[in-house]
Amino acid sequence: MEQGPSNKKEPKPYNKYLKYSSVGLQLFLSLGIAAWLGYELDDYLNNKFPAFLLSFVMIVFVGMIYQLLKSINKDF
Repeated sequence: MEQGPSNKKEPKPYNKYLKYSSVGLQLFLSLGIAAWLGYELDDYLNNKFPAFLLSFVMIVFVGMIYQLLKSINKDF
């Protein structure tokens, strides 16, 4: 019995690269929102040292890099 062409479509190689084309914008917006929230919270609590600003930015940055590396390892 002959098997016909499979119905599975192979993803085109450039689709993997297009997936990462907006990473810079995502990182920029995420860091901007985290910095703004941290700044507002520090201002509201009258902190002299920007602890929340730095904490939020670092948490978002580490999270985004982790997510990016995990996604890259899965795709490539």
